Amino acid sequence: MNGQETLSLESEAGFKALFQYATIGILVISGDGRIALCNPCAEKLFGYEKEELNGQFVEMLMPAGFRKNHIQHREGYFIRPKARPMGYGLSLSARRKDGEEFPVEISLGHYQLGDEQLAVAFITDITERKRSSEELEAKVRERTLELTQSLVREKELNEMKSRFVAMASHEFRTPLSAILSSLSLAESYGKADQEDKRHRHIQRIRASVKNLTIILDDFLSLDKVEQGKVELLKEDFDLYAFAEDMIEEVNGMLKPGQYIDFGYKGRRGIFQDKKILRNIFLNLLTNAIKYSGQQQVVHLDIDAETQLAIIKVRDEGIGIPADEQKNLFTKFYRAKNATNIQGTGLGLNIVKRYVELLDGSINFVSLAGQGTTFIIEFPLNQGL
Repeated sequence: MNGQETLSLESEAGFKALFQYATIGILVISGDGRIALCNPCAEKLFGYEKEELNGQFVEMLMPAGFRKNHIQHREGYFIRPKARPMGYGLSLSARRKDGEEFPVEISLGHYQLGDEQLAVAFITDITERKRSSEELEAKVRERTLELTQSLVREKELNEMKSRFVAMASHEFRTPLSAILSSLSLAESYGKADQEDKRHRHIQRIRASVKNLTIILDDFLSLDKVEQGKVELLKEDFDLYAFAEDMIEEVNGMLKPGQYIDFGYKGRRGIFQDKKILRNIFLNLLTNAIKYSGQQQVVHLDIDAETQLAIIKVRDEGIGIPADEQKNLFTKFYRAKNATNIQGTGLGLNIVKRYVELLDGSINFVSLAGQGTTFIIEFPLNQGL
């Protein structure tokens, strides 16, 4: 045996070992598309014995929906054969004997054996790689979403700060100016017959201080809600007596000729967060008073006959323009017909959040120039 024969035998043995022990599936395919050889890894990959594969069309290893088109691609490949590297940019799937489909990466080579054209397919199961890639992509999407939301929140915060500065400079200046001017005038009325004038300015100071308190309360409430620091502290109390107390509290804000018409039906005892409910009532009643004119009535109706409390606050005031109603619960939003009336534009946004904390809902009906009705529903839970 000469050296060339020895090299040939060693090469043949090496190629056989490579074919048998390769860790990827290898198929040798004849020019008519049939499987001529398969290595043990390919048998394991597809779940077939080699006797089941040899002589079968290679399309048997593909999902049914790809087989027809693949025949054309395969025939075209043998007309113009060329090497195709692994991961040629195609998303490919294969089919096991049990019908399970899985993602694969395929590299193709070709060679001539006598007069016969043969193709060699190197097949890799990329299930784990694809899963890892999808998990990574999901994490990237999640992180991107978090960053996007963070940027949106930061943008909203900056816009909110800008609106706050613009609003606060106006809303704080107005009552402070009124307080200073009223103090100066009240000091000048020192005579006994000027008591009425002095009293009028003292009342004006009190009203201005109350307005400042409302503004500060709005911002403090918004801050607590935004940070999720509002905790429900439910207790038993008399809803009817509670509503009467709220009416008495806002009576000092009524304009000349205004009054609150109060109607109640149903049970009186409820189990809810009294402090949150107070903020809701106070905001809606003061708004109804503020946006109504002199001699106009504010209506408060409570229906507690079912498991839900239904609160209606109706005014006969300026109403909300139809084209602006969609923005009513937006932070700092003021309707164009309310720009000359003092307010932060935060109250209804806070009310909506408070109502949701009570597992309730808020709706409204309004016509410009004819008034607005707010309807709140929330569960009574257990009562007295």
